Amino acid sequence: MLPKSPPHSPESQPFKLSTTKTSFKTTFQSLFNLQNPRAWIFLIFVFIQILLFFNLRRFPASIPAPHHNFPTRLAVVDGGRRIQNYTVLDSIPTINSDECSSGRIFVYDLPKFFNQEILDNCDNLNPWSSRCNALSNDGLGEIATGLAGIVPENLLPSWYWTDQFVSEIIFHNRMLNHKCRTMEPESAAGFYVPFYVGLAVGKYLWMNTSTAKDRDSHCEKMLIWLNEQPYYKESNGWDHFITMGRITWDFRRSKDEDWGSSCIYKPGLRNITRLLIERNPWDYFDIGIPYPTGFHPSSFSDITRWQSFVRNRRRKSLFCFAGAPRRSFRNDFRAVLLNQCRNSGGSCHAVDCGGSKCANGTSAITETFLDSDFCLQPRGDSFTRRSIFDCMVAGSIPVFFWRRTAYLQYQWFLPEEPGSYSVYIDRNAVKNGTSVKAVLESFTKEEVRKMREKVIEYIPRMVYAKHNEGIEGVKDAFDYATEGVLTRFKEQLQPGFHKWK
Repeated sequence: MLPKSPPHSPESQPFKLSTTKTSFKTTFQSLFNLQNPRAWIFLIFVFIQILLFFNLRRFPASIPAPHHNFPTRLAVVDGGRRIQNYTVLDSIPTINSDECSSGRIFVYDLPKFFNQEILDNCDNLNPWSSRCNALSNDGLGEIATGLAGIVPENLLPSWYWTDQFVSEIIFHNRMLNHKCRTMEPESAAGFYVPFYVGLAVGKYLWMNTSTAKDRDSHCEKMLIWLNEQPYYKESNGWDHFITMGRITWDFRRSKDEDWGSSCIYKPGLRNITRLLIERNPWDYFDIGIPYPTGFHPSSFSDITRWQSFVRNRRRKSLFCFAGAPRRSFRNDFRAVLLNQCRNSGGSCHAVDCGGSKCANGTSAITETFLDSDFCLQPRGDSFTRRSIFDCMVAGSIPVFFWRRTAYLQYQWFLPEEPGSYSVYIDRNAVKNGTSVKAVLESFTKEEVRKMREKVIEYIPRMVYAKHNEGIEGVKDAFDYATEGVLTRFKEQLQPGFHKWK
């Protein structure tokens, strides 16, 4: 404890300066008398101020405000009119500021014979009718005016009658406008080959007069051209990728008399990563990408509006099935599902897709998926079908009967946990009498809501943007595919990764 000074001693008022020289001197001596306790307090105070001065100089001029990942309310405005407040969840994928951290892409300038000339001859790509309308609008097809009254009016411009086999066109146009495209091949991490191989071979798949040579012709000529490119020869194709706009089995002909092309089995294509709407799960170079659907958002608000619409949609049916039986198949599983649907007592809505009535989607299919909690997804002509993505874009929960239909196909685009967004029922159990209706009725309303919310969360990953520049700030299916490929190429450069010649 400091000793108390007399109340009127000179030391008790050290800062009261006298106007005379004598009083100033007396006060000054009193202040710095080390036997005065107040002198010690004063010196300590000055010392602390000096320390603070020199330490504050090391601090940054400004401290950034902390970032919190809280949901944000986004007001969507249309024509100057506020429509609704939407909650923008953290689950909406956004593009990082370092957009090209995975590397840059060089797009080959292929001779037009391999892409543009195929489009220019769209009248001859199908033995029955012209394909020109289906391939219009940069591959998106004709505007889906038939959906008026089914989808919100302000979202109608985002809907098209998109063909399921146009991913080659979509990817080529997006690559030409990609934010990470480089015109200097020496700086590229990946090389894109814009060859419309699916469109080229599609011309011959349904013609009885076509030969194996016809079906392989475009592919063989492209590989001759590619083998002359220095960057292909340098890597032997390991850092090259291509979009093949049909299922993988259309390019895996083993014998001349069999179906399809043998393009994938050509030596020059062996090490090239292939983006396909259905992959071979046991081939490392096959990557499954979403089938193109009719929804092509052009903005962030298009996505949030659609998500809100399907989230709040009143659904009248427990489940639905859009398809047709395969009468030429023995013990056709689709016929079993259609019978269960018809005998469900009104819980199921069926859409007859006999012939080509549902080829590129119809208003009846879209409305049915919007009105149903679940949609049945048996295998199609192959293990996958476009209907999977039509169903989920509409916010309906898919029901699978083969694991290869989705779980072993689209790992970059669908949730890791299958049960979080879908239902799996073994097809053999259904054939032996298991009721699909009973299985689906066993889920509580809360379980159904959670599964639907997971489907809605992943809609941006399943769709392709309307514009070739993509959607600012949001990743779509194209972005996830491209980033996934570049990540694979980086992994291939790691020590211990074995590459064959």
